Amino acid sequence: MVEQVGVDAADPRFAALPCRPGKVVAVHLSYASRADQRGRRPAQPSYFLKPSSSVAASGGTVERPAGTELLAFEGEVALVIGTDARRVRVEDAWRHVGWVTAANDLGLYDLRAADRGSNLRSKGGDGFTPLGPRLLDARALDPAALRVRTWVDGELRQDDTTAGLLFPLARLVADLSQHLTLERGDVVLTGTPAGSSVLRPGEVVEVEVDAPDAPGAPTTGRLVTTVVEGTHPFDAALGSTPAVDDHQRAEAWGSREAAGLDDAEPGATGLTPELREKLLRVPVAALSGQLRRRGLDGVSIDGVRPLHPATRLVGTARTLRLVPGREDLFARHGGGQNAQKRAFDALGPGEVLVIEARGRADAGTFGDVLALRAHARGAAGIVTDGAVRDHDAVAAVGIPVYAAGAHPAVLGRLHVPWDTDVAVACGGTTVEPGDVLVGDADGVVVIPPALVAEVVDAALAQEEEDAWVAEQVAAGHPVDGLFPMDAAWRARFDAWRRTR
Repeated sequence: MVEQVGVDAADPRFAALPCRPGKVVAVHLSYASRADQRGRRPAQPSYFLKPSSSVAASGGTVERPAGTELLAFEGEVALVIGTDARRVRVEDAWRHVGWVTAANDLGLYDLRAADRGSNLRSKGGDGFTPLGPRLLDARALDPAALRVRTWVDGELRQDDTTAGLLFPLARLVADLSQHLTLERGDVVLTGTPAGSSVLRPGEVVEVEVDAPDAPGAPTTGRLVTTVVEGTHPFDAALGSTPAVDDHQRAEAWGSREAAGLDDAEPGATGLTPELREKLLRVPVAALSGQLRRRGLDGVSIDGVRPLHPATRLVGTARTLRLVPGREDLFARHGGGQNAQKRAFDALGPGEVLVIEARGRADAGTFGDVLALRAHARGAAGIVTDGAVRDHDAVAAVGIPVYAAGAHPAVLGRLHVPWDTDVAVACGGTTVEPGDVLVGDADGVVVIPPALVAEVVDAALAQEEEDAWVAEQVAAGHPVDGLFPMDAAWRARFDAWRRTR
């Protein structure tokens, strides 16, 4: 049985529903295919709420807000409650489901950082819950034999059935009913399978739920939504504004590869193996000298020393900003998957995490567990102008680390983890994401990406010249006229070079 429209004709957003839902409950991870894609399988279902104001009808538009990039679709089976359910048994739960329809649980990954888990801002925007276009009578359906498919501009992106759920639909209803009353008209979004990805303005996304093996193969029809570019930016004076990093990009697109983060070598850095090999051969002092010749004096990260004197560091910068500790801010930003943890989780091969700690060495900025995480991700190193906690254990991990000292206190003593992948001030210099860092026993220098090839080649040439001068001094020649070379010595050096 197919119902064409609902009874709430006063508001077109709810035209496909029996009434305006009192609440919309969504499941975090429920399909095995999606869980495997994310690399984690929950033992129990977990949920979040979406406001009913986010509901939209088929055929409408959804805004990707100005200044954002990661609006993602999630095609889902939506359950519409027909009769109130409170503490119902699993075997009775399906009788409380009145209808089934298609849903698109749209989400804006740019806003996940501030309230990750609750998803209020990232999932609750106007138009972020399209439903419809038709209702299917749940009594005529097998809850284990429903299919959900999603297309973007006509290309099939998701195709799975409820047989692939980690938690059967009736269990979700029964579980929710033991915590709260599911009322007539409430909507339960039952999770999305693998294939969810990012939408761009102008793209059209369609979701269909059907029962291909049921008599008559009932279908909801295609739920159609067109993405448009928003014109109203978020106001930073009012609250958290969009912030993305490569971890969020990979989650939104479905993988690092899909997000275009694994195309460069190594990682997403754009630092070629040839340049990396050259940088590993050049002393930091030589690079510093060449940068000074090009008018760049403020490029050394002062006050940091390697945990191992023989350490060599080469990589491209990712950044973490710590702001001064304040108890109320730490309560809001210090727990859960905070900026510090997100920064370490997002590191890729060949990348160096640079931490702004305002030169405060009287609290740790990370410890052995996060050092292990960076090492496991293939990161090239960590630089902090704060302290390291668990010094010996961090040193034993084997990843290059430069720090201002060691301290047993945790980060929360002085710092609030605030932001990632922004310009930071570390050891008296500014580091932008993508800058190239090189370190040895002398310290760490920051090279603008556009100058790397030029600077490293000039430094290698200078090293060759300095080595020849050193040989002459060792042979007994005075430094006058030799260091720096006058015209006569320069001619002798050029003649030597031509013989090589």
